[in-house]
Amino acid sequence: MNEEYYRLLGELQAIDFVLVELNLYLDTHPHDTQAIHQYNQYSHQSQELKKKFESRFGPLQNFGNSPMEPGKLWNQPPWPWQV
Repeated sequence: MNEEYYRLLGELQAIDFVLVELNLYLDTHPHDTQAIHQYNQYSHQSQELKKKFESRFGPLQNFGNSPMEPGKLWNQPPWPWQV
């Protein structure tokens, strides 16, 4: 794969890490409006980045969670979790 594949995947992993941490924080601080705002902001960034990645390199997930296109199948390596 090319450099962009690894760059986009790295960005996506970083954003999703932030979302996990914010999610855990919000479990114990559900009324923190600043954290909710940050969560929503990063969630939007994650969705946009996933769309961008999938349009160029194929689905990130299977079972109907990502769109499929001819020639871009989820079962073609390298898989995102292998990088």
